[in-house]
Amino acid sequence: MAARIDRLVTSGTFSLDGGTWDVDNNVWIVGDDSEAIVIDAAHDAAAIERALGGRTLRAIVCTHAHDDHIDAAPALAAATGAPILLHPDDLPLWRRTHPDRAPDGELADGQVLTVGGVSLTVLHTPGHAPGAVCLYAAGLSTLFSGDTLFQGGPGATGRSFSDFPTIIGSLRDKVLTLPAETVVRTGHGDPTTIGEEAPHLDAWIARGH
Repeated sequence: MAARIDRLVTSGTFSLDGGTWDVDNNVWIVGDDSEAIVIDAAHDAAAIERALGGRTLRAIVCTHAHDDHIDAAPALAAATGAPILLHPDDLPLWRRTHPDRAPDGELADGQVLTVGGVSLTVLHTPGHAPGAVCLYAAGLSTLFSGDTLFQGGPGATGRSFSDFPTIIGSLRDKVLTLPAETVVRTGHGDPTTIGEEAPHLDAWIARGH
C-alpha cells in the first residue's frame, strides 16, 4: 500500500520562561499499512498509539524539544519500543522536561529516514529552537515544519533559546527554496504551501515578525 499522512490533534499546555499556555498540537503519522513514524509525540501517548492502528512504529521524531512537542514521547516509546530521535542542539530544552530520560538517537542535517517506501530528509532549521528540524518528504510533496514555519510566517522567537535572524536564515536557505507546490504541515494549525509563504520573506524581515 502507498504511504499516507495522518494528522491527530492533541491538546495540552506549553510552558517556558515562567508562563504556561493552552495549546493544540498537530501530531503527524507518516507510513503505510504496516509501519509508520510519528512526528512530535504531543500530550497524549494513548491517543497516538490508537491512531497507529497496530502499525509498527519505527521512530518518534521530535522537530524540537519544547515541552508541548515531546511530553508524550517517553510514554509512547515505552508502549511501542520505538526510538526517540532529536537534534542534539535541543538537548538543553529536552532535559527541562525529561531530565531522567535521554533521547535514543540523534537527528542530523541531511539525514534520511525511510518508512513505508517514503524518504524524509532532515533539514536542521534553527531559530525557533537551536535544534529545530523540518522533515522534507519529496515523494509526498510535503514538508513537516514543526514550529519553524506556519501559515502567515515564521515560528515565534520571543522566548529563551530562540533567535529571529537565525530562523530567517533557516527559512531563506533551507525551506523557502523547496518547490512551490510543497504542502507545509505545521506543528499547530492549518497547512500552507511554500508558494504561499515564500513571497512574504522580505515583509517578515521588515516587521521583525
